[in-house]
Amino acid sequence: MATKTFAINTTPHVADVGGTELLFQPEVMGDDFMDAYAELRNTQRDSGVDLDDLQGTDPAQLRVAARALRTFLAELMLPESAELFTRLDVVRDGKVLDTFSDRDEAEKYAEGEPGSRVVDALRLPDRVLVELLEWAVELFGGGKRPPTSSGGSASKSTPPGTRGKGASRSMGQTRTPGR
Repeated sequence: MATKTFAINTTPHVADVGGTELLFQPEVMGDDFMDAYAELRNTQRDSGVDLDDLQGTDPAQLRVAARALRTFLAELMLPESAELFTRLDVVRDGKVLDTFSDRDEAEKYAEGEPGSRVVDALRLPDRVLVELLEWAVELFGGGKRPPTSSGGSASKSTPPGTRGKGASRSMGQTRTPGR
């Protein structure tokens, strides 16, 4: 009978973003990850945003795509980090007037406050959002495996050109003519 042990991450993954730690779930079930990722891709497609060519894209469409990206990443985070990551502030003159989790509610509130605007509570450059996406896909999409203590990895190959120590059956044969 054979036995194989599979490691499962139990410690949250940490993304340190400018000194703010975002905690991601230790493991995400495959169907949960795929459902969230499909929703992200559908939202981006429906908004008309081509992530490979952003030139000429309407800023409102980009906001929809960026919000979908934040929502996707938040679904992979622990609740406290997810709340911070998706929280929206209505600000005026650098002062937070109110905080929301729903963009429509935040926009409605901002309409009643002249000179205010809606911003992400945790403002990040787009490049960092994309890097977080790539990291999350690597972590939960199958790219990175949890560390194991089983030593189950294959041993290092011998360097090329090193002659093996085994005997060859061809050693006693005559050379091929012309060589």
